[in-house]
Amino acid sequence: MKKLHSHLIGIDQGAEMMFSDFAHDGPMWASQGPREKRVKIKFGERFKTPPVVHVSMSMWDTDGQTNQRADLMAEDVSNAGFSLVFRTWGDSRIARVRAGWMAIGEVAGDDEWELY
Repeated sequence: MKKLHSHLIGIDQGAEMMFSDFAHDGPMWASQGPREKRVKIKFGERFKTPPVVHVSMSMWDTDGQTNQRADLMAEDVSNAGFSLVFRTWGDSRIARVRAGWMAIGEVAGDDEWELY
């Protein structure tokens, strides 16, 4: 459990079209085996400490004739942003993915500043 030590809590959120591979036979659509797509997300403002990041699939377009395999997660979370990572494997054919995300964490107040 992450415990927040500040009375100021920030929430940032967004959605990211991670890829659209069916139109140009990109790797998520035309390849097989392990595949990965990473998208760097930058927060609107820096958090005081690395926040908790929740990710979810907000659009998932697949070929109905193959197995549907997906792994979506946030990696490399820092005060400034994170990597949104989608993975698939085997014969899965993924046309498009849009992922939603929400970050919740401590933010600095206006009266918090450092001299050096």
